[in-house]
Amino acid sequence: MGYGELRVPTAIAVTGADMALPAQDERTLPAVVLDGLDRQPLDHSLAALQALIDQHGHVVVVYSRAVPPAVDQRLRTVRSLLESDRIALFQPALPPLGLAVLARQLRQLASCDLSPGVLASAGRLLTHYLHAGALLGSVAKLDRIPVGLRSHAKSWVPGAQFAVLAHPQPQLVRLAPDATLAGPEFATSMLVARGQLQSGWVSGALARSWRIQGLREAPLPAESAEWWGTGKLIEFCTFLPDLSVLYQLVTSVRQNICHWCGIDVIGDRCVFCSATAPVTSAPQQQQHQQQQPHELPAG
Repeated sequence: MGYGELRVPTAIAVTGADMALPAQDERTLPAVVLDGLDRQPLDHSLAALQALIDQHGHVVVVYSRAVPPAVDQRLRTVRSLLESDRIALFQPALPPLGLAVLARQLRQLASCDLSPGVLASAGRLLTHYLHAGALLGSVAKLDRIPVGLRSHAKSWVPGAQFAVLAHPQPQLVRLAPDATLAGPEFATSMLVARGQLQSGWVSGALARSWRIQGLREAPLPAESAEWWGTGKLIEFCTFLPDLSVLYQLVTSVRQNICHWCGIDVIGDRCVFCSATAPVTSAPQQQQHQQQQPHELPAG
């Protein structure tokens, strides 16, 4: 496979124990759980993040857009007060279970010989290979993806259920015998988290139509009900489970050096200092792309 180990791996942190999924393989590193950021004193948060930087060198915090606003504010405050370019705050537009899966993939890759900048940038790349959605008992309060008026009206019908894909492309269908969602075009595993909804559709019909090669269950993340607008749901996410495949995907992408802080990154934005790559002229850009064929997908 060709990947080695780093002596001091970059820390992958999450904001709740329910976002720290069990290890996918023997190399998956433990997640650092930053729990209760909105309830603890500021100096406690500062000390915890400083200790992580001292121990690991760099920290990547992966967290949901459904966390309480105070959690997001505390993370940004701590990063600002520490004046540190060694803390990356990564908050992609994924549902909570999909985010937990992504954090675990980064924990897998953290054991490899990837620099902190490349590892942190890999989060954006790997989102393109996740399919995340849910089976919902109501879409009346779902505001994170487009929902038509007819679907809102039907959500008041007793017993109505809706199959929703949030990522990579939003899709919503009312559950029926022939209902289906656009799935991955490559072999994947699926993780399922059950809320207050009883149905075998996700682990049965959907898993078969998507040709899922491995299915496991996990507890429903605390932020899921807030993200989906209801506790009557079954959340799911498909992903690439093998470390060798993840490593090959990340290392096949062209790497750049951040012009501001000097670390290696993939893509056009440094996740640590937030600097974007300088704009190149069209002829130079075309020549550079011909020399380096692998690019990070847009998004």
